Amino acid sequence: MDVNQYMDMFIDESKEHLQHMNDILLVLEKNPEDEKELNELFRIAHTIKGMSGTMGFNHVLNLTHQMENVMDLVRNHKLKVTGDVVDLLFDCLDQLEQYIIKIENDQSEGENVSNDLIQELQLLTKNKASTDDIGVAEEKKIDVGLIISQDITNSKSIEVDEFVAGMIKKAIDKEYNIYNLKIILNAKCMLKSARAYIIFSTLEKMAEIIHANPSIEDIEDEKFDDSFELIVITKKNKEDIMTEMNTISEIDDIIYTEMTDENIVFQQDDQENATDEIKITDGNENVLEKVKSDEDSPKRSKTGKTVRVDIDRLDNLMNLVSELIIIKTRLEDAHQMTQQKSISDTTEQLERITTSLHDAVMKVRMVPIERVFNRFPRMVRDLSKDLGKDIHLQMSGEDTEVDRTVIDEIGDPLIHLIRNAIDHGIEDRETRIRNHKDQEGTLNLIAYPDGNSVVIEVQDDGKGIDIEKVKIKALDKGLLSEAQSQLIEDKEVIQFLFHPGFSTADKVSDLSGRGVGLDVVKTKIETLGGIVEVESQPMKGTRFIIRLPLTLAIIQALLVHVGDEKYAIPLNNIREITTIQEENIRKVQGKEVVLFRQTTLPILRLADLLSVEGLHERESDEEFTVVIINHGDKTFGLVVDALIGQQEVVIKSLGRYLATIKGIAGATILGNGTVALIVDTNSFL
Repeated sequence: MDVNQYMDMFIDESKEHLQHMNDILLVLEKNPEDEKELNELFRIAHTIKGMSGTMGFNHVLNLTHQMENVMDLVRNHKLKVTGDVVDLLFDCLDQLEQYIIKIENDQSEGENVSNDLIQELQLLTKNKASTDDIGVAEEKKIDVGLIISQDITNSKSIEVDEFVAGMIKKAIDKEYNIYNLKIILNAKCMLKSARAYIIFSTLEKMAEIIHANPSIEDIEDEKFDDSFELIVITKKNKEDIMTEMNTISEIDDIIYTEMTDENIVFQQDDQENATDEIKITDGNENVLEKVKSDEDSPKRSKTGKTVRVDIDRLDNLMNLVSELIIIKTRLEDAHQMTQQKSISDTTEQLERITTSLHDAVMKVRMVPIERVFNRFPRMVRDLSKDLGKDIHLQMSGEDTEVDRTVIDEIGDPLIHLIRNAIDHGIEDRETRIRNHKDQEGTLNLIAYPDGNSVVIEVQDDGKGIDIEKVKIKALDKGLLSEAQSQLIEDKEVIQFLFHPGFSTADKVSDLSGRGVGLDVVKTKIETLGGIVEVESQPMKGTRFIIRLPLTLAIIQALLVHVGDEKYAIPLNNIREITTIQEENIRKVQGKEVVLFRQTTLPILRLADLLSVEGLHERESDEEFTVVIINHGDKTFGLVVDALIGQQEVVIKSLGRYLATIKGIAGATILGNGTVALIVDTNSFL
C-alpha cells in the first residue's frame, strides 16, 4: 500500500488539529491554569507528532516533539504559561501551518528545519527543568495517549496454527524476540483501516508481521470492531517497539505478550466450536481466560455522523441535479403544447424528485460558517497587540450554514472588514478613556439566516465614520463637486469608501492607507451575488452588513421579454412589479424618475442598459411594465417589455472571456433549449 493515498486525510486532520490548537492557546492566554486545556494541547501536539512521523515528515515531528517537552513541563507545574511562552507556541503553530501548506502544495515539507524555534524551545526546557526532570518527562511521554498494558507476561500461552508456531520456534532458536500485540483503537476513530495501515507500516520498519487476527485482508477492509491482534518477530526489545507505536494517534491501549516455547499452543483441526479468538492461559494452568466473542459483546457502530466529501464530487452531483431541472422545464413546455395528462403527471412527479434531490444536495453542500470565523480570534489578538489596543471579539451564529462556495470566498472580505474596524474604527486606550468608553473595545461578528439569504455583520463600538473627512477626500479626488457636497446624504457619502483607491488614513501603515480594502470587499461580495450595507453613528461605532444568497447554483427567477430576447431577473432582488404611464416619467439631471407611492423612484430601461432593440416606440399614454428592484437601502425600477413568469433556473457560467460583461451574471438554459441571460441588478447602480 502507498502512503500517499493517505496524504489528503493527513492534511485535513492536521488542519483541524492546528485550528483546535489555535483556539486552546487563545484560551490559555487568558486562563493559564486551565489544566483541561493544557492536557488537550499536549494531546494535539502528540497526535500531530505521531501522524507526521508515520507519514515521514520529520520537520513537523521534530518541532512538535520539542513543543511536547515544553507543554509537559507546564502540565507538571515546572513552567508557567506566561505571555512569552504563549507567543513562542503561537510562532510554532504558525510554522506548523506553513509546513502543512507546503505539504499540501508540493507533497514535501521543504528545507526549513525550524532551528531557531527548536533552539528556543530547548532553551526553555533547559532553563526550567533539571536533566533528571526532563528524563522523567521523557519517560512519562511514552504513556501519553497510549496506555501500554504490560504484563500479560512470559507465563501466558497463545493458541496459533502449526505454520505460525513453526516460524516462532525457528525465530526463538535464532534468538529473535517474538511478541503478540493486541492493539485497541480509540472508539471515535473514523478511518480504522487507514489507522491500521499506519500501524502495519510502523511495525514493518523494525519487525516482521507473521500473523494477524482477524486477517490482514479483513483489517484492510475494516472488517473488525475496535481491536485486532498481531504476532511480530523482531530483534528490537519491547521498549523500542512501544516507543515507536506511541507516535501513532488514536490508539487507546496495546497489550503485549512475550512468546516462548512454553506458551505456544497448537490449534486442533477438528475443533467443533472453533472461534476466531486467541486463547490466553496462565503458566500454572489454574485459570483459563477466554476473550469474549462478538456475540457476548455489543458491536460498535462503524457509521460516523460526519463524512468528508471531495467538493468536486459534490459539484458533479449538483450539475446532475441542474440537468434534471432543465429536463423538468422542457417537460412543462411539452405539456403546454400537447395537454396530455400523462405528461402532466410525469412532470409533477419529476418536480417532486428534483426538488427533493436539490434540497438534499444543498444540505450536503451547506457547511457552518464557523470554518471561516475560527480564524479571526487569533487575527484580532495579533492585531490588538501590534496596535496596542484592547479589543474583545464576540462571535455569534457560528452554526449558521452557507454554501461551500461562499465559505471559500467570504474569508478575504471579512478579513478586510475586521482589519478596517481594528485600525480605523476602534480607538486606542487613552482616547476611549477620554471619550468615557470602556478601555476595551468590542468587535462583534454575527451571522444569521434571513429568508433565502445569509447575513453577516461586522460591528465595532469605535468612533464611527467621519462623514466630513470622507467628503473632503471625495472632493480632492474629484468624485464630488462643491454643490453636490452640500446636498448629498450621509449614506451616499459612505459609499465613496468602496471606491477603488479611496482611503481616509492619514498615513500608510502595514494595515491600511493604500486605498485597497473596501473596494475589494464590495467587488467580491457582488461577485457572490450579495450586497454590502453600512451603518455608522459618530462616537458609537460602525456596522457593515453583508447579505449573501444561500446558494449560487439554482435560483428562483422572473423571466421577462426585452425586445426579442428573454432575460432572467433573480427573484430575491425583486420587491414588486407594477405599471407606470409614459407621461408620468420625468427627467432630473438627465436621469429618468417617477413619483411612486410618494417617493422618487429612479427608472432604468433594461433595453438601453443591455443595448437591446425594444419591441416598438412607446406612445405617451402607454403603460410600462416595471420590475422594482431592492439593492440594500436603494430602490429602482427596471423597465421591461413583457413578463413571462417565475421559474427555477440553473446558473451557468459564461466562461472566462465573457465573465466581465456588465449587467450579466450568467446564463440559463430554458425548457425549449434556448439560452436566457441572467441579469446582474447589482451592477446597475
